[in-house]
Amino acid sequence: MGIRAGSAQGKDMSDNPTESKEFRILKVMKLVLTDVVKDTATQPGLKHPLSDRTIEGIRNCLKLISARERELIEDGGKTMDMRPYYADEPKKNVVVPITKIGRNKKDPEKR
Repeated sequence: MGIRAGSAQGKDMSDNPTESKEFRILKVMKLVLTDVVKDTATQPGLKHPLSDRTIEGIRNCLKLISARERELIEDGGKTMDMRPYYADEPKKNVVVPITKIGRNKKDPEKR
């Protein structure tokens, strides 16, 4: 079995859902649709150049794209909680070694 074209270091692209062709197509489609919305934005009070039907179609497409992206990510065992963070940001979870866990010593008079 040879290395697949377009894969990174011989790794199958299906291992990472965000590297699949389908995911990349969805990402580009989402970017193009949002650019169309931004490029055709009008001042308040002016008539929008896109018809109401086209605007609703764009909304529906973006919903479907987001739903499929979520499915691909979840099928790949990932979660959608991808949030940016600073490298020096303190970690929210603290790992306590089991050897450091002890029982509180109670006062013998209170037993």
